[in-house]
Amino acid sequence: MFFVMTDERTTQGMYFALSAYLFWGIVPIYFKWIDHVSPWEILAQRSIWALVLLICILTYTGDLKELRVSVARLPTLFLTAMLLMINWLVFIYAIVNQNITETSLGYFINPLVSVFLAVIFLKERLRPLQWIAMIVAGTGIAIQLILFGRIPWLALGLAFSFGFYGLLRKNLGLHAIAGLAIETMIVAPFALAYIAWIAYRQTMVFGNDIEIDLLLMLGGFVTSFPLLCFAAAVTRLPLTVIGMFQYIAPTMTLIIAVLVYNEEFGIDRLVTFSCIWIALLLFTVEAWVHHKHQAPAPSNNSA
Repeated sequence: MFFVMTDERTTQGMYFALSAYLFWGIVPIYFKWIDHVSPWEILAQRSIWALVLLICILTYTGDLKELRVSVARLPTLFLTAMLLMINWLVFIYAIVNQNITETSLGYFINPLVSVFLAVIFLKERLRPLQWIAMIVAGTGIAIQLILFGRIPWLALGLAFSFGFYGLLRKNLGLHAIAGLAIETMIVAPFALAYIAWIAYRQTMVFGNDIEIDLLLMLGGFVTSFPLLCFAAAVTRLPLTVIGMFQYIAPTMTLIIAVLVYNEEFGIDRLVTFSCIWIALLLFTVEAWVHHKHQAPAPSNNSA
């Protein structure tokens, strides 16, 4: 019975993880629907409606108490809130300016950036194959700069903002939903002030078209739904398994960018993406081999 329950729980976790990453993969389509709205207004509206929905979820689940945090944590939470808003703004800006491909590259780079930051700030040591992977990834960026004269600023902005966000959130030990709710609460006064300002200047899009209003309000669901699925997945699956799902979203985003929105995918991007994919493959294989060698040998005793 125990093994059946474990298998069912694992299966549920995989469904939740798949739902989260598939949803994140198609999110660019939502932002393309409202690409005529200023990225700043989209960000402000998304923050407010996400907060409303998150508070409703916490009320329903009886987890409002998780919003209580010590004063000592507030400076770090302020930084994580700002980093998250930067990440959201860069993501929205890239999509509304026909750069969905760059967002895909950013989230392919993100795991490598997280490892790089762990080496710099947490003094973690890389094994030889991991160093090779990092060098390959860096080569991809360098080739784009040297041969093609451009740096993928949007991709790097996404990767580093989320990398630093994860680094700071790592040791806070916050409830997944409550943590995001606190961060949006920190941002809410700024968002409301901006909304009031554009309303005063009569440049606000919200309030003029019911269809657009509903789409902007949908931003709360777009933010919260995949997070809920992800939170449910991490309680049912090991992080090593979760990690295998994380490439679904940027892969889908790249496919959508090229096949649906006809974004350019020239030789410069092909070279960079190829280097990143090789680096990620090296990381994945190395991690699998290392984990296999570290795993305890099965016992020969039979019950």
